[in-house]
Amino acid sequence: ENLLPIYVLLLNEINKFGSDVEIAPKKTSVSLRTKKQFVLIQPSTKTRVDIGLKLRDREPAGVLEPSGPFGTMCTHRIQITAPEQVNSEVIGLMKEAYEESKG
Repeated sequence: ENLLPIYVLLLNEINKFGSDVEIAPKKTSVSLRTKKQFVLIQPSTKTRVDIGLKLRDREPAGVLEPSGPFGTMCTHRIQITAPEQVNSEVIGLMKEAYEESKG
């Protein structure tokens, strides 16, 4: 429940991308996709949400890390521990993954 504000904020931002976003809850995560999955939201610990992203030709830098526990499902991940970390950089990276998923 400590992570719910982060999850709600992420979904609110992603819903602004377009009406073609499909939200698909799974056992331990929530997949967001258009034609392809572009974001995976997963509560990884009691205090952290991991955002998995599918981004082509992008080197990990700043908040963008190697995919870690997501393996081949995602190319990168972002670790979020507080709602204020969902900033313009994080939203921009999710938007980039969204745009790539449509092409």
